[in-house]
Amino acid sequence: MWWPVLIFCVQSNEAMGIDSHAIVDPEATLADDVSVGAFSIIGPNVEISSGTWIGPHVTINGPTRIGKNNRIFQYASLGDAPQDMHYEGENTRLDIGDNNIIREFVTMNRGTTSGGEVTSLGDNNFIMSYAHIAHDCKVGNYTIFANNASLAGHVIISDHAILSGFTLVHQFVSIGEHCFTGMGSAISKDVPPYMRVAGNPAKAFGMNSEGLKRRGFSADALSDLRKAYKILYKSRLTLEDAVNALEEMAVTSNEISNIVTFIKQARRSIIR
Repeated sequence: MWWPVLIFCVQSNEAMGIDSHAIVDPEATLADDVSVGAFSIIGPNVEISSGTWIGPHVTINGPTRIGKNNRIFQYASLGDAPQDMHYEGENTRLDIGDNNIIREFVTMNRGTTSGGEVTSLGDNNFIMSYAHIAHDCKVGNYTIFANNASLAGHVIISDHAILSGFTLVHQFVSIGEHCFTGMGSAISKDVPPYMRVAGNPAKAFGMNSEGLKRRGFSADALSDLRKAYKILYKSRLTLEDAVNALEEMAVTSNEISNIVTFIKQARRSIIR
């Protein structure tokens, strides 16, 4: 006796195209292979490039530009109005680069006219659930934001920085390249490159040696950075005198030169 066989075909998210339950404004521009999940809303003046996958229940408002091969998970809210009392509907925007992973409930707001009009996220970043990137922030490349890491307005996060869960960053703070913040850090001053900080308020706890080793920094570079840390944080020199000492080392070390440049350009002084 033959029994009927039921065959269920499950289509992968990457091949779905635009779900019939999604709402895409006619003034949005999507590449032909962009995938948009059910109940997502894509507003006017949104541009999404090739290979980007958008899950269900995502909201993207414009003006927003999203690059190639991004993965944006459910309930993310991107490109909405900045949370700024002075914002009055100006034509500001959000720019997102390529190859980013943006997980559930992440929020990113557009910029303000007083902050340069643009909030930006670079390439190859991993932004975990519930992270927040506020108006006028500038996030570089290859960063990791663990769950609930949050940036106030006008923050700068440089390449390869890692923000552990529940890290809070005060407005106008800059965090240098290859930095690592501990879980629950509250950061109200600038963090020089290569540093490891933690606590509330955050304090320096050495160079991010393990992360730098993983990224291929040489033994000589790591040795120079340990010496720089001792000068900045253990010598009891004034900041001015410490920078003068570092400038002598910077002649032969690109890493120390980066630290000196960062300190001289600091907007809120540095954690010390």
